[in-house]
Amino acid sequence: MVSIPGNGDSPGRQPALEVVGISKAFGHVQALEGVDLEIYPGEIVALVGDNGAGKSTLVKILSGVYQPDAGHMLVDGRRVEIRQPSDATDLGIATVYQDLALAPNRDVASNIYLGREPTRWGILVDRGKMWTDAQKVMKMLRIDLPSVKVKVAELSGGQRQATAIGRALARGGRFIIMDEPTAALGVAQTEMVNRVLADLRGQGHSVIFISHNLAHVFDVADRIAVLRHGKRVGLRTKSETSREEIIGLITGAIRGTAD
Repeated sequence: MVSIPGNGDSPGRQPALEVVGISKAFGHVQALEGVDLEIYPGEIVALVGDNGAGKSTLVKILSGVYQPDAGHMLVDGRRVEIRQPSDATDLGIATVYQDLALAPNRDVASNIYLGREPTRWGILVDRGKMWTDAQKVMKMLRIDLPSVKVKVAELSGGQRQATAIGRALARGGRFIIMDEPTAALGVAQTEMVNRVLADLRGQGHSVIFISHNLAHVFDVADRIAVLRHGKRVGLRTKSETSREEIIGLITGAIRGTAD
């Protein structure tokens, strides 16, 4: 585990990704208000909160789907503008949404390189290279597949999740954002995804994941950021908190601060 003090300060280390004072309103609804968050290299940060807390809005801002009304973001200490999804991709921010956005009737390799297929002479899809590169990605994730030529429709839920993560890595993802990665998975498949997350951390990737499953959060996260009514009300190192405290921050039973 990466040891990060509970107040988010890490002397001598620079965050890989920073969110500073992010606010976003939709009409009269204030979805986010002055949210700060720092993500360090090789750590997993869980983003938790009740429905409507602002989690999805923050992820969509990081992904370039929405633009904030106020605040800014930094990558490696450099201020960046994310005005569209391609800007996020260029910065190494890759989002794996809950529906995975996979094409079930296409094979694993085609899904990993969907829309970015390697070509020969700029015309023909180089399927040999695509298969070889896809095998390398899945091997890096330690995913056991009969072949990268198998259709996604034939995969287990955990294997599909890994395929979506593989696509994020193939697109140069340094920062992997995952929305409810184990919500529809069984115990064995969840364990597989947890191992993949731990491997990503060990390879130096930064992972942000949204989950309502606190058991999963406490299994894999290094730090836990709690949003409530669009504000960050808590940021805790896992070893310094409890499920009871996190639940209290989520529900408002414990008065939280931005920490």
